[in-house]
Amino acid sequence: MKDVLIIIPTYNEIENIEKIINSTFDLYPSINILIVDDNSPDLTFLKVEKIIDNYENQLFLIKRKTKQGLGTAYVNGFKWALQKNYKYIFEMDADFSHDPNEIANILKPLIENKCDVCIGSRYIDGINVVNWPLNRILLSYIASIYVRIITGMKIKDSTSGFICYKRNFLQQLDLNNISFTGYAFQIEMKYRAHVMGFKIMELPIIFSDRKYGESKLNSSIISEAIFGVIKMRLKTLFKIKF
Repeated sequence: MKDVLIIIPTYNEIENIEKIINSTFDLYPSINILIVDDNSPDLTFLKVEKIIDNYENQLFLIKRKTKQGLGTAYVNGFKWALQKNYKYIFEMDADFSHDPNEIANILKPLIENKCDVCIGSRYIDGINVVNWPLNRILLSYIASIYVRIITGMKIKDSTSGFICYKRNFLQQLDLNNISFTGYAFQIEMKYRAHVMGFKIMELPIIFSDRKYGESKLNSSIISEAIFGVIKMRLKTLFKIKF
């Protein structure tokens, strides 16, 4: 897995970060991990710096000056990954809501050239969510239906953040033109792949709510997703570059 990079954005993940790094390397000793930290007030980045020498040339850290949002963190990570010539690039959360055991399953169809983007999906095989309150499940599930109706994509879990991309998709994407940062960022990435004609696959995962730290979801992120989806769809209908 030397050509695989896991990008993990962090903001106040001090309770999770060392555990997720060690667990991932225990499972996949030759994999690579890039942490993109937004100058966490809880000093998450210092925890990474303390263990970075344990994984020489496999664990990397980008420390940004301020909190700039999930989308820009991933874009920074994608650019770094392309510069370093990684072939398969993952998005993954730091809080164990995404099980590192699933990395190999998500990677397999990409290696076998069955798809260009593989999504760890909560909704492709029923609703596989553990320990979320009902209102959060309904919000996420209804959002996925809303996105399918507006965009015409057949993706069941358009807001999933557990994804692997082939290098060739990210190379052809205008990373400087990514618009959104929260839920809408995840939708935008999938929609761009869809519009550009890349093959997208979903595989079922079990999503578990975080045990430590706090969710970053807020009303502005939800609003961005609701109106961002409409904006993207209108631009493609009227052939406006987005």
